[in-house]
Parts: sequence; structure tokens; C-alpha cells
Amino acid sequence: MRLIVVILLCALAASASAQAPSTITRGPSPSAQDPAFDNHAHPMLSPPDDTTDRNFDALPVDSMAPQTDPAAYRSDNPQLADAWRVLFHVDLSTPLDAAGRAKLAAARAAVKAREGAHYSAWVLDQANIVTMVANRVSMGNGVRPRRFLWVPYDDALLFPLDNSLAADTPDRAQFFPLEEKLRARYLVDANLAALPPTLDEYLNRLVYPTLRSQHDGGAIAIKFELAYLRSLNISDPSPADTPADAARAADIYAHYVQGGVPAPADYKLLQDFLFRAIAVEAGHLGMAVHLHDLAGAGRYFSIAGVNPLNLEPLFNDPRFAHTNFVLLHSGWPFVHEAGALLQKPNVYLDISQQAIMIPARTLSTWLREWLELYPDKVLFGTDGYPYSDTFGWEEATWLGARNARNALAMALAGMEQDGEISPARADELARMVLHRNAEALYKLPAR
Repeated sequence: MRLIVVILLCALAASASAQAPSTITRGPSPSAQDPAFDNHAHPMLSPPDDTTDRNFDALPVDSMAPQTDPAAYRSDNPQLADAWRVLFHVDLSTPLDAAGRAKLAAARAAVKAREGAHYSAWVLDQANIVTMVANRVSMGNGVRPRRFLWVPYDDALLFPLDNSLAADTPDRAQFFPLEEKLRARYLVDANLAALPPTLDEYLNRLVYPTLRSQHDGGAIAIKFELAYLRSLNISDPSPADTPADAARAADIYAHYVQGGVPAPADYKLLQDFLFRAIAVEAGHLGMAVHLHDLAGAGRYFSIAGVNPLNLEPLFNDPRFAHTNFVLLHSGWPFVHEAGALLQKPNVYLDISQQAIMIPARTLSTWLREWLELYPDKVLFGTDGYPYSDTFGWEEATWLGARNARNALAMALAGMEQDGEISPARADELARMVLHRNAEALYKLPAR
């Protein structure tokens, strides 16, 4: 009987093999190397303004409490040598010694001197990026349209009261003064000497004018680094709760704007109310809402708090039907949860920062999952950022672009190999991720 079973199994296996589609041996989609639209990065100004530029982030992460860095961000990452060789034409090995650091600095300085005000755009050219979304406090020398499109920060508008209790970790203790400094800047821009006494005036004299000013200044979206300041758990904004929430939020604001420290639960309600009001207005203005959504830097970052499922009640609110949300960095480690949220008509994600941090082979596995389910919701991105003197925004942009393209090519090759898509569809999907999805999202001219 055992012999008969073995013979039958062998016959079934042979039959299945004979009926299986032939193996596809075509190489990776050539379209994965097309010029790209980078959905998220922090480019620095061109020389000479780069030496004093701190507007590349509202909350720079270079002075946070130490964490265990991912391998890609460590000084011995061998991929850095590839970037140095391509960008600055120097052959160096990691980690750099003092002589190597000096040689790299000299090579970088020579390119900056040669390129001048064109330097920031030159970096994009090396990474085959046509347009980069510049997540910055403000734009400036060398970082301007059309090569760079602006996304400013609006977390400062969520925290108008005393933040003593909100600054509950050493990292947040240094972040909230930065947010208050940015809010003071917005007050000056709105010709206000102090915060208005009522919530209605705060919205109409500071919040909404700031959003309109950002839109008129060319912003295609607004950005929240909220996960660095508190959980992404934004309370359920169902219409039935709105009147009570609005009245309570108005009372909290009016009571504490003159002084005193609000209880955490009360302050959270006000923050949630303000976030919803800002997101609705952003939608009316045609600006998307970008959210940091990845286990962030620093030992005190709340990884549980960044779970994108915290945002599902927000995405389900019909008042946001005309507001598009983009999950920057696609939720790692909650990559499947982030992918599932693409079911919501107004939710997108990009692969920025993951493209630097996660090896291409690993990234390609969940990138393939998203492309199999919601291919029109996935955006290319690098998160080019000035991490250090030897791992600048230039290296991060170049490595992020290379890694993202390799991951995309692997994902598409696997789908084609398994007979899920045709070669023509693979090319189409590559172009969608690289630029067409972003062009549709931001209503930009198609290339």
C-alpha cells in the first residue's frame, strides 16, 4: 500500500509540473530605473547656506538620547563606500579613520565649490530623481521648485498650551521648546503678538491663516511628526461626538491659554480636535497630510504609539473624504497593518527611510504585498537626511534611491516570475511607483 501511495504522489507531481506555466526568465523591469519623484526627504540648502542650515527638520534627531542604531546607519556600513565613490569619486572603506574623514570632507567640499547654488539639484541628478518633496521648515537657496516641492510642519499648531506634562521624556523635553519656537514664528507671520483668547479665534486668526499661507507658498502637503511627541491614537472623530468635543476643547483652550498646566487627558482632547480641524482644512485647500509612521529615532520613542491602526477611526470619518493622508516610511514594523489601511480611499504610503534602513531583498517582500493589493497607493521615497558628516543627505538620498529601485525590481520580477503580471504590466507598475502615483495624488502634470 505504501508503494502504491508513493507511485500515485509521483504521478500527481509529474502532472502538476507538466501543467505549470513556463518559467519567466526576463530580467527586472527596465522601468524600475526611470527618473523618480521622491515623496519625502530633508534636502539641505546649497552652498554657502548649507553650513548654517537647520531648517531641514522641525525636530532634528541629532541630539537625542542614544539608541541602538540599525546596521545601515552605522559607520561601518560598507554601502557608504559605494555612495562616496559615485558622488565624490573617492575610494574609501568603512569605518573611516581620521585620514579617510579628511579625504571625504575635501572631496565633498570640491564638488560643492564646483556646483555652488546648483549643488542640491546636482545631488538629485546623481540619484536619478527629477523632483524631491522637501520636508523643511522653509525653502531656500538651491532648494526651490521645480526640482523641490515644499511640505512644511504643523505640529506646533497642535500644542498651544503649557507643555510641561507633555514633555515626559528627555527627548520630548528638548522637542517641545522647538515646537514653541516654530509656533512663535507662525504668530509673527500672522501679525499676532500673543495667542488669541478663544479657540475660535485661535483657529481663525492663526491656524487657518497659517495653512493658507503655506498653500500659497507652494506647499503640496503638510507634515506631522506627532509620533515623536505623543501616540498616534487620535480619538474617534465621529460626527455624533463633534458638538461635545468642540465645546469641551473650547473650554480647555480658554481656561489654560492664560496659564496653568492642563491635565494630559484634557490636553489630548484639544490636540485631537485641532488635528481634525487642520486635516479638514488641508483637504479643502488641496493639500495632503503627511504623517511620520515608523519606529523613530531615540531610545524613548514609543514604537507601540506609532502603530498606524491607531489612525483607522480618523480615516473612517466621512469628513475626511477629501483629505488624503500619506503614511511616511510605511509603518515599519507594522508594515502589514499599514498595507491593510490602503483599503481606505484616502490613504497612501511611501517607502522613504525604509529604503535606507531595510535591505532591498527584505523590503521587496512587503513592497510586493502592497503592489499585489493596492498598486496605485504606493509611492517612491528616500528620506535623504543629514545624519552625520560622513552620512549626509547626499549619501542617504543616493543609497535610498538605489535600494528602493532594487527592491522594486525584485518585487516586480517575483510577480512576473509567478505569472501574476505580464512584462508590460511590470513596466507600468514601476512607473506608477516611481512617479505616476505621486502625480495623481498631488494633481501634478504627468511625465
